[in-house]
Order: sequence, then structure tokens, then C-alpha cells
Amino acid sequence: MTAVHHVKAHAVHVAGVGHDHRRRRGPVTTALDGVDLTIAAGEFVAVVGRSGCGKSTLLRILAGLLEPTRGTVEVTGGADHVGMVFQEPNLFPWYSVRDNVALPLRLSGMDTARRRARADALCRDVGLAGFEDAAPGELSGGMRQRAALARALIRDPAILLMDEPFGALDALTRDEMVTDLADLHAAAGATVVFVTHSIPEAVQLADRVVLLTPRPGRVHAVVDVPLPRPRRDTTEPAFQDVVRQVRDALGAADS
Repeated sequence: MTAVHHVKAHAVHVAGVGHDHRRRRGPVTTALDGVDLTIAAGEFVAVVGRSGCGKSTLLRILAGLLEPTRGTVEVTGGADHVGMVFQEPNLFPWYSVRDNVALPLRLSGMDTARRRARADALCRDVGLAGFEDAAPGELSGGMRQRAALARALIRDPAILLMDEPFGALDALTRDEMVTDLADLHAAAGATVVFVTHSIPEAVQLADRVVLLTPRPGRVHAVVDVPLPRPRRDTTEPAFQDVVRQVRDALGAADS
């Protein structure tokens, strides 16, 4: 029997979690199996692994969007305390940036003036000042993802889940977003679980890097990132040493 509990501590605890994809036709496939992971309050954890190893499945389980087939998941306060940023911004094209960002507050019943003020403040925080009235179609890909990030932060989540949010961006915009996210995390102190295919990106952002095996995904290794922040210079030998350590562990996970 699976169980999902909501705990007071601002942390995530996953024990023996597995998830099977069941199709109408064809065999059942196991995406995750026996995943154990504990994330402390305020910690930034990056999850890396080959495509199809269950990274996104794990994030959706933490968000409450999927039920684990087995195992237990403990998440701070439930869905009301979790924000999520997907690979695509998923903005409503008929809403302005402000209204997209403020949508969770609108759904929770907050009055118009308060939610607009909160949305405008977050637009400033993520670098969208002056674009509050723009339509999503008028924005670049990076700006749309900034709006999606602001929407995820609108209710001050204790936990922020991010599923390859910068994967579709050009290299320069991606670098800018990584720097801005590091600054936002330092200011807000939320617990972050960040899925990425980029090992340098993981090392630049995370306190720890979790490596999953190829499907079915299991935790193969957890690499600490003992580097001072901010980590602006990714060419430093100490930074490159951690990148190599993660790459070596990922290669071992594949074998």
C-alpha cells in the first residue's frame, strides 16, 4: 500500500518509492524503483540522469500529480506549499503576464488589488518589470519562462520543483536564468528540486547532485557540491573537479 503524508518540517522524504506506467496495451514499464531520498529545508538539490530514467516522474510524484505505485512520500504541507515550473511555460495566451503570474492567487480567492500588487512585485524580482501588461506571445522564450517562474513563486512555496525549465533556451539566456535562479534561491530560501540534463548547471546551482540510474530509476549516487556561493566562474579548477566527479558517477550509473 502506498501512502502520502504531509509533514510540518520544510523538507522532502522519499522512501522506497516506485512507479509503474500502466498502458492499455503493451507491458507495464517501471519508471522508478526503490528511490530513497531526503532533502533538508532550504536545500537546493539537482537531479540528473539519462533521458527516460524517471526524473520527471519523480518530480510529478513530489508535486502530487502522480501517485507512487509503492513507497512513501512526505512533503511539507501538501500541494499548497509546492510550486512547480515545467519544461514549457504553459502560459494562457489570452491573459497578460500579470494575470498569468497572479492566476494561483485568483483561484484561491484573493482580491484583485492584492494579487496584482504581488504579481507586479514578482515580475520585478524575475526581471519582467515593464512587461506586466504584455501578452505571452509578445515575449521571448526566456521571458516566458521567467513569467512561469514568477507564477510558481506567487504563493511563497516552501518547496519549488523545476523540471528542466531552461532546456529550450539559448545558451546566453540559459546562463542568465541560472544566475537569476541562484540569486532568487539565496533570497527566498525555499527548498528546490531541480531536474536538468546539464551537469555544469547542476553543479553551479545545487548543494547536492542526485544521480539516477537508467530505467528503472534508482538513486545511484549523491555528490556534494562544497563550493562557496555565488559560483560565477565555472572555469575554476575546483568547479571543474566537481563536474568531473558527477560525470564519472553518471558514467558508472550507466554501466
